[in-house]
Amino acid sequence: MSHSILNTTIVGSLPKPVWLAEPKKLWAPWLLEGEALAEGMQDAVRLVLREQESAGIDIVADGEQTRRHFVTSLIEQLDGVDFANRKTVRIRNRYAADVPMVVGPVARTKPIFVEHARFLRAQTDRPVKFTLPGPMTMVDTLYDGYYRSREKLAREFAKILNAEAREIAALGIDVIQFDEPAFNVFMDEVRDWGIETLETAAAGLGCKTAVHICYGYGIKANDDWKKTLGSEWRQYESTFPLLAKSKIDQVSLECANSHVPLELIELLRGKDIMVGAIDVASAEIETPEKVAQTVRAALKYVAPEKLYPCTNCGMVPLPRAVAQGKLKALAAGAAIVRKELAQR
Repeated sequence: MSHSILNTTIVGSLPKPVWLAEPKKLWAPWLLEGEALAEGMQDAVRLVLREQESAGIDIVADGEQTRRHFVTSLIEQLDGVDFANRKTVRIRNRYAADVPMVVGPVARTKPIFVEHARFLRAQTDRPVKFTLPGPMTMVDTLYDGYYRSREKLAREFAKILNAEAREIAALGIDVIQFDEPAFNVFMDEVRDWGIETLETAAAGLGCKTAVHICYGYGIKANDDWKKTLGSEWRQYESTFPLLAKSKIDQVSLECANSHVPLELIELLRGKDIMVGAIDVASAEIETPEKVAQTVRAALKYVAPEKLYPCTNCGMVPLPRAVAQGKLKALAAGAAIVRKELAQR
């Protein structure tokens, strides 16, 4: 079911079953192959949908059960990218990684996630969200040995993403979310071409569009970087005014146990706000009241009909029981505030 206000959702991954991939591990290899893997992915999608529904989540997603990595699972399906010969680069200026190389014109020669989205849509009557990586974050996950320009490559990726997103939206998907954690690092590029390529990726979609920007989770490099940011995390201060002028409908920000000043939400006037009320970096399950406190605090800056309580980020590194508990707390906390507003 969906409510008139405070519809809950998730913004990324959910833990995979132990028979599909190693638990509590980012980007874990598949434990199945061939037809067994395809069937296992579908079973996992059914499972996480039922878990979201039983928890009371309003806008459900596949929890990225069909992807090992939120970016490279799409890139590996494109022409022009060599995964066999890799280069070491720094990801988001934080950590070194061996990444695939762009060796020729990048191209999408076939649908990539469309059948996964079709299956997702058929498995639930609730509104559904589907996630895709954003152009800038795709660029930041590769070594570009062909275009030699982050902007040129981003523009090519934006066109590829738009073709994929249009086919996905046509299936009746309600929200397509683009993940752009790189927006929190490369501020000048966000201004110069990041917003424009994001809008290109989302152009002409017959559904709500969203962007998820976060500070990173799941690895030590992200935790170490956040320790250097001081008592207030104000990176959004330069990005949010640009997004407020964009054609993107929804913007997410993490609020649970973060140092993001909630008043920055005011920089996004007119947009739907996905307010992260669940800390994905902790195995402690929030109480419904703690979730409600975060939602109440956000309501000082955004109207109830434009606020969507959600998770800070993906939860794949967490134990499944913990993730399930957090989903229930998210729905219950939103229900508390929804009841309070109804009584006013």
